[in-house]
Amino acid sequence: MKNIVAIVGRPNVGKSTLFNRIIGKRIAIVHPKSGVTRDRNYAEVDWQGKKFLLIDTGGFVPDSDNLFDKHIQDQIKQALKEADILLFLVDGKTGLHPLDSEIGKLLRKKAKDKEVILVVNKIDSSSRDFNASEFYKLGFDMPYLISSINGRNVAELMDYITRNIPVYSLETKETDSRPKFAIIGKPNTGKSSLLNAILKEERNIVTNIPGTTRDSIDSVIKYYGKEIVLIDTAGIVKKSKLPKVDSIDFYSVVRTYRAIERCDVALLVVDASLLFKALEKIPKLELSNLKLDNQDIDIINDVVSLGKGLLVIINKWDLIEKDSNTALLVEKKIKSHLQSFGFLKMIFVSALTKKRIHKVLEEATEIYGEYTKTIKTSLLNQKILTEIKNNPPASVRGRDIKINYITQTGTAPPSFVFFSNEPKLIMENYKRFLEKKIREHFGFAGVPFKMIFKKKNK
Repeated sequence: MKNIVAIVGRPNVGKSTLFNRIIGKRIAIVHPKSGVTRDRNYAEVDWQGKKFLLIDTGGFVPDSDNLFDKHIQDQIKQALKEADILLFLVDGKTGLHPLDSEIGKLLRKKAKDKEVILVVNKIDSSSRDFNASEFYKLGFDMPYLISSINGRNVAELMDYITRNIPVYSLETKETDSRPKFAIIGKPNTGKSSLLNAILKEERNIVTNIPGTTRDSIDSVIKYYGKEIVLIDTAGIVKKSKLPKVDSIDFYSVVRTYRAIERCDVALLVVDASLLFKALEKIPKLELSNLKLDNQDIDIINDVVSLGKGLLVIINKWDLIEKDSNTALLVEKKIKSHLQSFGFLKMIFVSALTKKRIHKVLEEATEIYGEYTKTIKTSLLNQKILTEIKNNPPASVRGRDIKINYITQTGTAPPSFVFFSNEPKLIMENYKRFLEKKIREHFGFAGVPFKMIFKKKNK
């Protein structure tokens, strides 16, 4: 994703409220007390087919001796480097504040190559428009007068932000057709070691200090005569820990998110020793209690929501006491815990000893093949309509539901459209049934796919 928009400003001007208004969800914490937004929030925004990444930052307090305030300053200075557009938010209700002037000076000095949009918040009606006149002193172009609370003029602001962003389509995707695999995961799980083992050379620094890889780094390797792009990324730091680390760590997470967005298959590296560490307090090792932690699950959710293929790599397998059945049991327990991601593929490797390293590209390439696979419409209808005939959807409120036709409309990720007389009445459990049958007949292991239900043409 090439377009990044960051919201900056002093504390308590409504940055998180604007963030929530734009993304349409209440993700950021909104509270009248200053400084509530300590960790940083980011989300992908799709405005009428135009996509960008929106970042909510903490309140900016220049020249503060408070360590926390200094951390926020660092965050915003890093935002100046990372973002393409900066929304400078001020409070039209309380008026121009000395901190606004300080931030304005910083933005004019440090953001000369960036677009800065001055946004006056809390202008709930046109009767308050006059309140914004004093903000012209900040020296920016005509401000946008909005209300994050009631949404006044936010749509107009969005139109302006996205005016130079092209509508996303298959044509706007990267022209580089080489398969791209992004190596992702928490810090210190062995991502760079895994990449080095694959490349068979020391391309990146390998250390036991989390956070060595700050930026996403691309490497190209030939696999059976075809080029593959491998993207090494920084460790994804848990949001609750971000205030304890420097601002670069947060933007490393943003870069990792961007790497996932542009890859075809994400390779999630999990530390096997940490996976088993959670079981140490149990007198007898019970694999039934084994599961991925919430952070890994959040990463999986991000990958799936972005429609990317996924391979889970259990690394450092050499550190685990095991027998010939351990890997199968671990895979079974993890998949049982992640039933909604039943399509996951998993392998067990050791980057240190090179054990099963050859399987990484082999499995990732297979997933890429599934990710880009097309099923003939005739075969799709032959198989799935038969399943539907044998197990038709239940009637809803006396209405019989019929699915007459199915077609695949896209790849990467695969997309299927079902034409029905009552598409809005099809229950979620039946949609899961249809997904299960598509996978039974056609595979798509390691790949999430989209199912769209439309009204049939009369």
